[in-house]
Amino acid sequence: MHTLAMIGAVALILIVLWDIFETIVLPRRVMRHIRLTGVVYQVTWAPWSAVGRKIHKADRRETFLSLYGPMALLLLLFVWAAGLIIGFAAAQWALGSHFISAYGHYGFVTDLYVSGTTFFTLGLGDVAPDAGIARAVTVIEAGMGFGVLALVIGYLPVLYQAFSRREVAISLLDARAGSPPSAVELLRRHMRDFGVDALTTQLRDWEQWAAELMESQLSYPSLSYFRSQHENQSWLAGLTTILDACALIIVGVDGIPAQQARLTFAMARHAAVDLSQMSGTEPDMRCNTRLPDGDVARLRELLEDAGAPLRAGAEADAKLTELRLLYEPYVFALSQRLLMELPPWLPGEDEVDAWRSSPWEFAPQSVQSLHITQLRTLEFEAR
Repeated sequence: MHTLAMIGAVALILIVLWDIFETIVLPRRVMRHIRLTGVVYQVTWAPWSAVGRKIHKADRRETFLSLYGPMALLLLLFVWAAGLIIGFAAAQWALGSHFISAYGHYGFVTDLYVSGTTFFTLGLGDVAPDAGIARAVTVIEAGMGFGVLALVIGYLPVLYQAFSRREVAISLLDARAGSPPSAVELLRRHMRDFGVDALTTQLRDWEQWAAELMESQLSYPSLSYFRSQHENQSWLAGLTTILDACALIIVGVDGIPAQQARLTFAMARHAAVDLSQMSGTEPDMRCNTRLPDGDVARLRELLEDAGAPLRAGAEADAKLTELRLLYEPYVFALSQRLLMELPPWLPGEDEVDAWRSSPWEFAPQSVQSLHITQLRTLEFEAR
């Protein structure tokens, strides 16, 4: 029994340490599907998302789902710490529990207590090892606990910095593509207000953003579960909007060069496929519901009214379908898993940009009256 306990203890310690190394230190995607971090997220996300699906009110559902990312991260840290503490306690028990204690009783509970105080470097001293091998294991655990805690402390700022960089571009997309964003609205606003050069610059910036998204979320998979500030925004919606817009430009939109769109499409599609593979989601062919045949005519009409007509004909339609099949099955599968709504192709008629919304719904007349009242108050105080 003691031999089996030692083998199990060493295996548990090595499994946890290797998972910490892959999650925090290793700056690349882990191809192995069975790993401790993946098990934690798979076991916890399934019931959490099931509860989220039963919440019908959109804002409450989004608030509930937004709690998962930080809470799952804290749970993962707890699992790591608990695994190491139990592993070292089992190792001490397998060695015979060589401790001196004023309490007068020994056993696995005492080993667990000593392991916990050693891992967190408390140094209480009420239970001390009295043999060389026990002292060696205690010193190893103390050093390991200090190192793991230092890695975790350095890991959290890096994680939240990557999250902040991701969200900046998503927030900037609001005024350029609407809330929720749509490819047609992105093209309409740039053709009407900002110009083709600004659109090319945007696509170049989003090419960089897609590369950073892929690298950060492949290195730190927990970022995928961190949600944006507003319910109409998400990293998946931003990525899909840019892919939609690039697909339209590649098909052919008068006045918009397609060279940068091809580069951005390639990078964004690469990110979508790799992130889908990382999440273990298979391509979902139900994606064709995003753009029914009846909406294609409306899409062409909106773009033509904006001065950017989309190339027509059977060849153009086939090209658009071909491009959509390169990414839509992957983003649709991610949407179903993460419960993040995909953006529409067409802008909503009554949608209000997030920057225009407010908890206090003032009509324009009310805002004007408020300004007049404030001016009169200032004039009265000046007198």
